[in-house]
Amino acid sequence: MTGHALAVEPGALRASVREKYRHVALTPLGAFHFHTGRPLAARLGYDPRMVAGLPDRAVESFAGVANPFSCRPLCQGDRVVDVGSGGGFDSIVAAHLVGGDGRVVGVDMTPEMLAKSRETARLLGLDHVDFRQGLAEDLPIDDGWADVVISNGVLNLVADKARAFGEIFRVLRSGGRLQFADIAVGRAVPDEAVRNIDLWTDCIAGGLSCDRWQATLRDAGFVDITVGPPVDTFGGAPGEANARAFEVFGYPFLARKPGW
Repeated sequence: MTGHALAVEPGALRASVREKYRHVALTPLGAFHFHTGRPLAARLGYDPRMVAGLPDRAVESFAGVANPFSCRPLCQGDRVVDVGSGGGFDSIVAAHLVGGDGRVVGVDMTPEMLAKSRETARLLGLDHVDFRQGLAEDLPIDDGWADVVISNGVLNLVADKARAFGEIFRVLRSGGRLQFADIAVGRAVPDEAVRNIDLWTDCIAGGLSCDRWQATLRDAGFVDITVGPPVDTFGGAPGEANARAFEVFGYPFLARKPGW
């Protein structure tokens, strides 16, 4: 990533993100700068019947910013990687969509989120879902394994976005798809704000403009890039004022790795 890619030290940022999302895992009803849980899933347009059929523990720590499944449906039998799987909500949704012939691998760096998602998958009998410890910049996935990579509100939290997109490109098969949701800023974040780790963990400072997200994807080798409609992710949340200051909205993005 160009510009303010490494304006914060990656290790310090990861430590702060782990701490923030540890609290989201352990105290999902706590006060955060963003919406969480079932109200957020409804705001982002997830299938209400699917969400209603899930136990609270599968939904309560959800902290996404848009709906990556709105870009294009998953297919039965797809092999899916969820980058930054958190409490497992999107991975579990994906597991229902791909069916028993598919596979879903969630990757997260927060131990408390991994513990929660693994236990939820066990309780739901989802044997075709696997959660692994790892980083977006170093995915524990074989080359070309995935038909689809999804991610939700995570890549803005990564300092080295070029490396993360390079890893996603590596694990996708030829012709595979990236469907991710993330925040985009309509107003440039000043340098002093970009150096504020709290603004990164609140999903503000690490966001790019829609044009820069697309440029970063092209630089990583992706083609057929499309951007879905904006979502007022932070409307009514405690962090709304910061979001309004930088014209932050959530967007779904779709891109393809060249080839068949």
